Amino acid sequence: MIDVIVVGAGPNGLMLAVELALAGIRPVVCERLSAPTTEQRANGLVGQVVRMLDRRGLYHRLVDDPAPPQPAPGFVFGALPLDLRAVPDNPLHLLQVPQAHLERVLAERAAELGVQVRRGHEVTGLTQGVDDVRVAFSDGTTLRCRYLVGADGGHSVVRRLVGIGFPGVSTDRAVSRTAHVGLPAELVDVSTGGLAIPGYGTVPPFRHTRTERGLIVWAPFTGRPPGLSTIEWPDSAQFDGPLTLAELRASVARVLGVDVPIEPPAGAGPHLLRRLVGGNTRLAERYRAGRVLLLGDAAHVHSAIGGPGLNLGLQDAVNLGWKLAGQLHGWAPDGLLDSYEAERHPVARRVTMSTQAQSALIAPGSEVTALRVLVGELLDRPENAAHVAALLAGADIHYEMGEPGGPLVGRWAPDLVLHTDAGPVRLAELTRPARALLLDPTGALAPVAAPWRDRVDVVTGRTEVGTGPADPPPGRTDGGTSTALLLRPDCYVAWQSTADGGDGDRLRAALTRWFGQPRTDRS
Repeated sequence: MIDVIVVGAGPNGLMLAVELALAGIRPVVCERLSAPTTEQRANGLVGQVVRMLDRRGLYHRLVDDPAPPQPAPGFVFGALPLDLRAVPDNPLHLLQVPQAHLERVLAERAAELGVQVRRGHEVTGLTQGVDDVRVAFSDGTTLRCRYLVGADGGHSVVRRLVGIGFPGVSTDRAVSRTAHVGLPAELVDVSTGGLAIPGYGTVPPFRHTRTERGLIVWAPFTGRPPGLSTIEWPDSAQFDGPLTLAELRASVARVLGVDVPIEPPAGAGPHLLRRLVGGNTRLAERYRAGRVLLLGDAAHVHSAIGGPGLNLGLQDAVNLGWKLAGQLHGWAPDGLLDSYEAERHPVARRVTMSTQAQSALIAPGSEVTALRVLVGELLDRPENAAHVAALLAGADIHYEMGEPGGPLVGRWAPDLVLHTDAGPVRLAELTRPARALLLDPTGALAPVAAPWRDRVDVVTGRTEVGTGPADPPPGRTDGGTSTALLLRPDCYVAWQSTADGGDGDRLRAALTRWFGQPRTDRS
């Protein structure tokens, strides 16, 4: 019997497969499509997930840069500029990488870890037993597994088959058009990358630009054709046939009030040419039904504004992976697997709130323009910019750990450098095996954690915070040189102490809460 079947070989399903394989579980990934899609989807990653990929050793597979990821100096919120240069603890990271490249890297990593990806396997039915799930496929075959995870997108077959509701709202008024395009060279400002449009002004690169008539985004990608997108809110949305460049050109003219010559993109393609009408904001009523769990878009769909989708879905995978592995290995304490929904469902609610708020801010109308003036004034304040940056990054998440002490408990561990006997090492290098980690400044706590050695690694060395622009600002209480930290595999802090070995009882309680009973043997 297979331990876990993951339905869906998109980024979220592949990330979960990698996490499970790192934890000693060999999942099977079943994908409906016979080959990876060539459809152009997400163009990058926004938020804490960029640092999470660094902590799994995947960041440098995606970018040709030996340096750790650095926060972005600015972004947008609801097509309003978000200046982050004055934010001392800037959590917002950006990574421009096509989704297809991300999927290739994750698929390569999964293959290295022995994960099977079975393509052309479309799920048609499933039946849950007391200790298994039987999955039927369109070719007439069946597979039996201990757990099934639906990572099969917003139209999830798995979610439908287990009867999990997907309430929310649908809209049918907004029309978005996106295409790879060619534009006359004289329109591109070589110093800024923006579009200098006669009769309008400059459309900055990689920013949402709103007018009273709609929204436009200019994306001059490196190494591939530039992208151009518009969003409008027409009175009716009836179309004959697929999107054409002529239709996009007419949309740009309506949004900007001037004509922009749009040409076919250079190169052989495949090139993006897509029209979307309406949208959905929906959240699954629950993330688990017996031995079936939901992940990523199968659990939540929302507007793509602000780019939160992969941040949310990939972090779902990192949260679920070690908990499901603990259940399968037999050490998981009661309620550990249920904590996946308890922790991630509220995060999805917060993301949908953010995307709905941003969608309201880009709508047409003079009253929205007035609202934007007010919100823009608020975002000019560094403390408000910091609040919104944390929202967009997913850095404002605080899980309930049942542990009273320490400002970091329940929060994602900051970037640290540990000074060990072997020399300094970044936390991101220590978290690549996806195991729990006890950072012990003196070595006095190592004997306490020894009975959990099969689940928890111990590193002795003083910790240092403040190693880069993304780290906590001076004066904030966090992982100082005498601080001990217990990190879950998803890098959230489960326990914190400044005592030098005198806090063993609290540490044992935290270890038991998250990693089950200690081993009684001495092996």
